[in-house]
Amino acid sequence: MTLRIGFAGTPAFAQQALQAMLDAGFNVVVALTQPDRPSGRGMQLTPSPVKQLAVSRGIPVEQPQSLRNNEAQALVRSYDLDVLVVVAYGLILPQAVLDMPRYGCLNIHASLLPRWRGAAPIHRAIEAGDAETGVCIMEMDAGLDTGGVVDAACLTIEPTDTTALLHDRLAALGAARIVVVLKKLAAGETLTAQAQPEAGVTYAHKLDKQESLLNLQATARELDRKIRAYNPFPGALLHAAGQPIKIWGASVVEVSGPPGTVLAADASGVVVACGEHALRLEVLQAPGGKRLPAGDFLRGHPLPVGTILT
Repeated sequence: MTLRIGFAGTPAFAQQALQAMLDAGFNVVVALTQPDRPSGRGMQLTPSPVKQLAVSRGIPVEQPQSLRNNEAQALVRSYDLDVLVVVAYGLILPQAVLDMPRYGCLNIHASLLPRWRGAAPIHRAIEAGDAETGVCIMEMDAGLDTGGVVDAACLTIEPTDTTALLHDRLAALGAARIVVVLKKLAAGETLTAQAQPEAGVTYAHKLDKQESLLNLQATARELDRKIRAYNPFPGALLHAAGQPIKIWGASVVEVSGPPGTVLAADASGVVVACGEHALRLEVLQAPGGKRLPAGDFLRGHPLPVGTILT
């Protein structure tokens, strides 16, 4: 059967799923996305990646500020949806909206539920040192990522993964899995949802900019994970003589010294002692500058041995 599908999403992660659904020939009758936001140096109103794709493919776009009011709910109801696919939309779906589509609302979530429910599952998985993550296709209910799981797939987290790299692999995986699930639904199959276990629930709280500050009393391995987790946002931060330095790439070195002390500084990196072992800072950025390899950075911003970073 031909399904009348609605899509609700906003960022690039969601755009990839919408693209896969359109490439697979599904009948997407409306795209819900967040209102245009100011962006760039000129702070011009910019449509979301989902809106840009939908407009290019002639799909009607709706951008309500909220779905809690009668007007917005009547708008969604008017599209007579069989199913609503929700991916990083950014608005709460009240029960009235969850109940509208004939086959409910399906969400692509970038973790292996119930681990890392919430807003920042990719960041938190890297930061915590998880060995694997994945995507779940979930039947949405009124809870926060608590619905039954109809499909799941795993990915290994590599030792060099940043949030940016892992995000792209998970987006591709989620896009592929939602196509599989929708094909089953279109073929008349009943989706079987597995209830999430009560054990192992963790919450991926939204990142705060204050978290970008690196505490060099922590172990080098913990800090390496943070640097990778906070790339591309908000970026990990240290200070030298009160001046901020963003750290975009580092590796663990098994040497030791007083935490915060620069032990070596050359083209291979700035080695700074941590609570256990040390970090070699390999890609650095000064305020207003570009991300630079350590050798280039040091030419303009020397950090002699013995310098204290905080």
